[in-house]
Amino acid sequence: MSLRLIAFSCGWFQCKNSFFVEGWDDQTYVRSPVPSYLIDHPKGRAVFDTGLGLRYRREIDKRLPPNKFGLDLYEDHDVAARLRAIDIDPASIDWIITSHLHIDHCGGNMFLPNATVIVQSRELAAARTSDDAMLYNPEDFETGQPITAIDGEHDLFGDGSVTLFPTFGHTPGHQSVRVKLPSGEVILAGDCCYIKRNLDELRLPANTWDKQIGVETLRALAKARARGARVFYGHDAQFWSTITEGQEIA
Repeated sequence: MSLRLIAFSCGWFQCKNSFFVEGWDDQTYVRSPVPSYLIDHPKGRAVFDTGLGLRYRREIDKRLPPNKFGLDLYEDHDVAARLRAIDIDPASIDWIITSHLHIDHCGGNMFLPNATVIVQSRELAAARTSDDAMLYNPEDFETGQPITAIDGEHDLFGDGSVTLFPTFGHTPGHQSVRVKLPSGEVILAGDCCYIKRNLDELRLPANTWDKQIGVETLRALAKARARGARVFYGHDAQFWSTITEGQEIA
């Protein structure tokens, strides 16, 4: 078996376009994905970000109205249901790679009971000392699994195919993942780059922990994209429309 990468949306994030880029005066509301990715490797299985947890689950007829900021998770959209839909047992996941510990990126950790969580040590420290439960909620990230706190780059399988690397700025310890597919390199960016426009214009959202570091991260991503890497953005509805969920990414 060769390496496989499969994408899902494990919830939806609804906000104004202006949320994504500071100074963008567009008050139109957009529904954006809360992405999660299965990385299926001959040496084990990992999930990059797990989306939303149970407290955000809504019946389809109780979805957010089109002009309200918030998060939605429908039945059968949580990460466990997404995995089962492609005949993957959630209990078979070995690792959860967490970009950062905000509520919409680790809420599904509870569904993967046998996985070890891998997070940058400075992100774990930030989450554990935060008093902002709207961003960092222990209900999402203190779920009983073992936690491996790392510093810097980490070659998950020891063969260079899946590499975790720091992309600080959005939060103190944000990380992204490089995945080497036969077709070339894919970067699962997470929230260091919400949408393509952030990267095209090197412009960050207002809600950035450190904008100077965040811009440096964007510049590094831009160089990787110029070298041919495909960047999978954090909450980009237009980009997500090009993704077929539940199918292997070529």
